[in-house]
Amino acid sequence: MSDLIFSVQGESASAAKFIAKTRQFKLVVDEPEGLGGTDENANPVEYILAGLAGCLNVVGHLVAKELGFTITKLNIEVTGNINANKLFGLPGDERAGFKKIDLKLVPETDASIETLAEWLRLVQERCPVKDNLTNITPVHVSVEKQYEIQ
Repeated sequence: MSDLIFSVQGESASAAKFIAKTRQFKLVVDEPEGLGGTDENANPVEYILAGLAGCLNVVGHLVAKELGFTITKLNIEVTGNINANKLFGLPGDERAGFKKIDLKLVPETDASIETLAEWLRLVQERCPVKDNLTNITPVHVSVEKQYEIQ
């Protein structure tokens, strides 16, 4: 199978708000008021957590079907801890990203605990977002200057 390509394009609506488009969808990224935003939508790190939960949901149902059991409901709780010192340019040795992410999957199913253990192993192994969060992914960032033509 060839690579799937996903992309997002957008522009800044303010110092704390970014409006993006992907396929036919509009994504609004904002910060809470305490971080300079208007609190109209989730912030970037909340989108990461939601993306992880959403990916685990899709993969979880796919793997359950392959293993021959049904999930009637899947509750997912995700929490991440970030020290904001680096974000705000304050001294400190901690990284800018999540220090840790805790995730709890609570499926409603009649599958045995042994089946769920295998399900969890496969789900973690196959989730692209978890893979991106736990392995180094090359990220190339560039900047372009727009010049006015006179």
